[in-house]
Amino acid sequence: MNGLAITAPPLDAADSLERSTIRRITWRFIPLLALGYIFSMIDRVNVGFAAITANRDLHLSPSVYGLGAGIAFVGYILFGFPSNQILARVGARFWLSCIMITWGLISACTAFVVGPISFFIVRFLLGVAEAGYFPGILLFMALWLPRRYRARYLALLLIGMPLSALIGAPMSALLLGREGVLGLHGWQWLYIVEAMPAVLLGISVRFLLTDRPAEAHWLTAAQKDWLTKELAAEPVAAQSHAATFLGTLFDRRVLFYSLVFFNVTAASFGLVFWLPQIVHASGLSPIESNYVTAIPYIFGIIGMIGWARFSDWTGDRVWPVAMASALAGLGLTLSVIVHTPLMQLFAICAATTGIYALKGPNMALITENFTGRTAPGAIAMISALGGLSGFVLPAIVGWIRESSGGFTGGLLFLALLSFLGAAQVLLTPWFEARENRFRFSG
Repeated sequence: MNGLAITAPPLDAADSLERSTIRRITWRFIPLLALGYIFSMIDRVNVGFAAITANRDLHLSPSVYGLGAGIAFVGYILFGFPSNQILARVGARFWLSCIMITWGLISACTAFVVGPISFFIVRFLLGVAEAGYFPGILLFMALWLPRRYRARYLALLLIGMPLSALIGAPMSALLLGREGVLGLHGWQWLYIVEAMPAVLLGISVRFLLTDRPAEAHWLTAAQKDWLTKELAAEPVAAQSHAATFLGTLFDRRVLFYSLVFFNVTAASFGLVFWLPQIVHASGLSPIESNYVTAIPYIFGIIGMIGWARFSDWTGDRVWPVAMASALAGLGLTLSVIVHTPLMQLFAICAATTGIYALKGPNMALITENFTGRTAPGAIAMISALGGLSGFVLPAIVGWIRESSGGFTGGLLFLALLSFLGAAQVLLTPWFEARENRFRFSG
């Protein structure tokens, strides 16, 4: 017994090593990448806050604004795949830094657009510049975190989505109030000031990120050894059939998960660009509208963190994504059925909770089902194709609003896509079993 006591470490020693390793990784990377994601989303969606006054100054109709708001995703789609391939070759530290500095400078240029054409061009270039950031951090975190931790920490990264609105709404309200300072409109100050943090964070990333665990001088030898073995022992998912652009584009698994991504994120992108104007339509001033718009995102943050921890605790990704997507659809449906402003706000808060609660489990579902040499391209392609919702949905909601004079039809359409996404994600186990049968029989 004494020999065993000397040679075998106590059971909690391994747990302590695991906890210390994960804690050191998360404190090293999560705050920095989360801040980057917050400002990537602010620079992507601040067009919604600026629209209340900028659309009037630039003579943008609802349909033109909706197209311009979403056209960034065309650049995002076209350049997401090559950007992630470059990241896999040159490393996240260098490439994510380049991405952040470039998108910050381009976002600031939105302050100087003069009409629809220049608005479209700058929004497209913003999508090109930002294309690799989100799939890049997905790939980066898959290299550093074991699966059982992934949903909760991806959720902490993706908390930038609701936080971008929670922070961006009052910030935008304050900046819109700077009308006439140095001869600029308030919405121009909004674009300039909100772009600068991305540039500063991009410089910081160049010095603070580490590409792979083997290069982490800030981990002890025991921590690096534990992490390397833990990641190597994880099961390998079925591979995509090709690493080329076209091969990845037409891969059945990539297309399936892209459609899931599209449907379950449709409400997010459809709502975020229009929510300030939906609130403004209730009779509030532009500045009051931006403050009230922040309220639903508080619920989104709570749902995002709590539901991701629940998903990690159960080890399930499918049901958490499906239930959250269904809640989003239900909340959007109720928002057009009830008629008092307070009840409508409650319904939008419920929808926003579902919209953001599914983010962490959904991203974990994708990164866990794509591993190996084709993972960078597959993850980028799913992010790009699924991100088509960011291009299509703002334009569709704008067209429906212009045709009907209200937001009811657009919100119901978003609700329908959320319900479809919930149904489709429940088919994931059947789809993976089918693909594995083809894989081993072929």
